[in-house]
Amino acid sequence: MAKAKTQFVCTECGADFPKWAGQCTECKAWNTLQEIRIAGKTTARNTGFAGAGGAEIVQLDQVSMDSQPRQQTGLGELDRVLGGGLVPGSVTLIGGDPGIGKSTLLIQVLASMSAQQTCLYVTGEESAQQVAMRARRLQLPVEKLNCLTETSAEQIINKATTSKPSLLVVDSIQTIYSEALQSAPGSVSQVRDASAQLVRFAKQTGCAVFLVGHVTKEGHLAGPRVLEHMVDTVLYFESDSGSRFRVIRAIKNRFGAVNELGVFAMTDSGLREVSNPSAMFLAQREAAVPGSCVLVTREGTRPLLVEVQALVDTSSMGHPRRVAVGVDAQRINMLLAVLHRHAGIAVHDQDVYVNVVGGLRITETASDLAVVLAILSSLRNRALPDDFVAFGEIGLSGELRPVPNGEERVKAALGQGFSRVLLPKANQRGLKASGQSRLLGAGSLQQALDCLD
Repeated sequence: MAKAKTQFVCTECGADFPKWAGQCTECKAWNTLQEIRIAGKTTARNTGFAGAGGAEIVQLDQVSMDSQPRQQTGLGELDRVLGGGLVPGSVTLIGGDPGIGKSTLLIQVLASMSAQQTCLYVTGEESAQQVAMRARRLQLPVEKLNCLTETSAEQIINKATTSKPSLLVVDSIQTIYSEALQSAPGSVSQVRDASAQLVRFAKQTGCAVFLVGHVTKEGHLAGPRVLEHMVDTVLYFESDSGSRFRVIRAIKNRFGAVNELGVFAMTDSGLREVSNPSAMFLAQREAAVPGSCVLVTREGTRPLLVEVQALVDTSSMGHPRRVAVGVDAQRINMLLAVLHRHAGIAVHDQDVYVNVVGGLRITETASDLAVVLAILSSLRNRALPDDFVAFGEIGLSGELRPVPNGEERVKAALGQGFSRVLLPKANQRGLKASGQSRLLGAGSLQQALDCLD
């Protein structure tokens, strides 16, 4: 029997080291090296995809460009996030907080797809009876739902090779272990090796694979970051505490747009699609409240209307507070400096709090104008009109810069019943207002503020 060796693996990047160190020299992370035991002899199975040595060199102009048909999951919001549906042979990693609905979502997908093709649900955390109870509670058809309770990666692949499913769900990857390794399930080496075997199986057979991953206290997927590089798509399930709404976001997608967003609502019968998320984000909005401005943002290929709230109050401290939830705090400081320099409005002695309602995280610069207007509305204690929305990027010289997809943003705003849209003048070119709607174009921050007076 080969003598076992000891190595130290970084949980962040997956780099191997012969001895322990306080800092990983590859990713510069501190206290991330964990000890693992590996076999003394590395088998060919662990070195790469099977059959890789027999691959032939081809010219790119001779490669067939016939697109593979995507498989519809039965949930339109999930298909949107995936880029139009499941690609045969793809591997998707989905993570989220415990109890957020990952297993519920996937068992609904299996129930929908099993009517037309063979699907297999592999669970390493629950028994078959528990899975059947959940399916019946959700009133899903269980006649063609195949379930396997197994934690060995080799046994899972053997069963899947025999049944030949078109969709394989593994819940969760942290419970799966490889018989070739001596470390415990959930360790860095086991997660990496088991995932590599499932990825090889997907690429060789064309079976689409879903891997469920646990998350850490910081909200990141547990295990080495190399796991995210191995798969084709990485999805995150997000939700505010106490909210029944769920947001699924694509962080990585080789077959579609990243930062795509899908919205679901948790009900007694499972997850229900929210076809109009803008109405959801604006559902609890109160009319004529100072410090509130509606923003037309964009997530992936979808324009969304969200409410930006601001609170400006006299500070009792030597250094006023700047708190931002859902937007970049450093950008708030920059916008306040531009507001002072180019509009003559100073808030250096005021506490400023900015929040995006609904728990949405906005990273694009098109939110600049709405954030500034919300801050100014709270400072002056004057509410903006109920039918008013805004979007645009503010530069350091006070100019209002255009943002991508301006026409789609305007259509989304008008479709939700808003009649006045404040936007950069460059985005207004070629657009015509219809009916009672008004498009207010501005070339600078000062012109935008003049439109409100």
